[in-house]
Amino acid sequence: MGDADIGLIGLAVMGQNLVLNMADHGYRVAVFNRTTSKVERFIAGPAAGKRVLGTHSIEQLVGALQRPRRLMLMVKAGEVVDALIQSLLPHLESGDIIIDGGNSLYIDSTRRTRELAQRGILFLGAGVSGGEEGARHGPAIMPGGNVQAWPLVQPLLQSIAAQVDGVPCCQWVGDDGAGHYVKMVHNGIEYGDMQLICEAYSLLRHGLGMDVDEVQAVFERWNHGVLDSYLIEITADILRRKDSDGSPLVDKILDSAGQKGTGKWTAADALELGVPLTLITEAVFSRFLSAMKHERLRASAILHGPEGRFAGERDTYIAHIHDALYAAKMASYAQGYMLMREAAGAYGWQLNYGGIALIWRGGCIIRSKFLNNIEQAFSRQPDLQNLLLDEYFRGQVEAAAPGWRRAVMLAVELGIPVPACSAALSFYDGYRSARLPADLLQAQRDYFGAHGYERVDRPRGDYFHTDWSGDGSEVSSGTYNA
Repeated sequence: MGDADIGLIGLAVMGQNLVLNMADHGYRVAVFNRTTSKVERFIAGPAAGKRVLGTHSIEQLVGALQRPRRLMLMVKAGEVVDALIQSLLPHLESGDIIIDGGNSLYIDSTRRTRELAQRGILFLGAGVSGGEEGARHGPAIMPGGNVQAWPLVQPLLQSIAAQVDGVPCCQWVGDDGAGHYVKMVHNGIEYGDMQLICEAYSLLRHGLGMDVDEVQAVFERWNHGVLDSYLIEITADILRRKDSDGSPLVDKILDSAGQKGTGKWTAADALELGVPLTLITEAVFSRFLSAMKHERLRASAILHGPEGRFAGERDTYIAHIHDALYAAKMASYAQGYMLMREAAGAYGWQLNYGGIALIWRGGCIIRSKFLNNIEQAFSRQPDLQNLLLDEYFRGQVEAAAPGWRRAVMLAVELGIPVPACSAALSFYDGYRSARLPADLLQAQRDYFGAHGYERVDRPRGDYFHTDWSGDGSEVSSGTYNA
């Protein structure tokens, strides 16, 4: 039996930085990578002089660990994780722990938790957020899976996580795939935040006619108020950077966005669960549209928009755009929490919603001052149905709403796309509406498909059908087909 506290497989940038983080906190770490030359370079380079042991096979790695063995996988999600688990199993014993720190789909983590439990192996699906810097100096970690494993890894994971006000940004999330689900929603919110910031940038730059330096100063200022966040901070840094010719570097970057799929997973699960995750879904679609660069170039020469130019008071509209960004951000988090609440009911999880906000306060990409307000909202009312119904958020949204509407109106007038911001406003207006035109929609469905409808003057659950065409057809309304 060896003396290493934990083993880590996968020495890409995130894996290497987590190992160095663990070593800095006094843990002895054994490492393995399929390309063994990477192990040698790591041991001779960044890990030189640290409590890190390089190994050259799965058997050697497992043999270097204390019992119960703790193994963390930092590899590509999907089949690679399953294959690696299968290669580990012959060398493990009952009570050993496997931690998947990659961006795995929560369904896979649920399956792995249950399958490995039958073999006595404790599995954790632990979402890790924060990028390279977070992994090195303190990420946000969202562990879920087999709760029996949590006490055995809690001191280690909480010691390497980011700390805010003395509280580690790593708390137990829930059973099975709950940890990776919360990480998935985190990434979906990240998609939304980034898109909203880009839309605000576009309105400032192309709507108000500001140059990059002027926009940079606005974001710098915004980062000292209610929008204080990592993403606003790095946006100001990005806009400050010049290319070799002295021009803004952002203007030289191709406007075709990539993605790794977690935003799509979030949107797909929202569709499956029937949650109106409109803002995040629009953020995903916006990346798809941006990738159609060649087609957009052709369309730009054929399709024409408004010819008008902004003629208002610039400072007034900068304030409107600020309020639009802030209000839409609140709507985005409200939608994300709606999805987590629905998932908890569907999948049998007990999620601590305020605790999730505490995890996200530091280390992760969406870390912001704003998350303290979310934690306080759930402290006031643990069974809060929607963030927008909390007294603080209700007041904040209502105060920002006039500017939100004017910013969206400006975008429409000038032909500047703001799909996420406008979708959030439509969601807000829909959510606060006591009556929507779905009454007509239900009548249409009943007309062509005899799907039935409920009546406002009868109990919920009673369905009716009307012979709209007058042909006297007999159609049963006993069963409602969605």
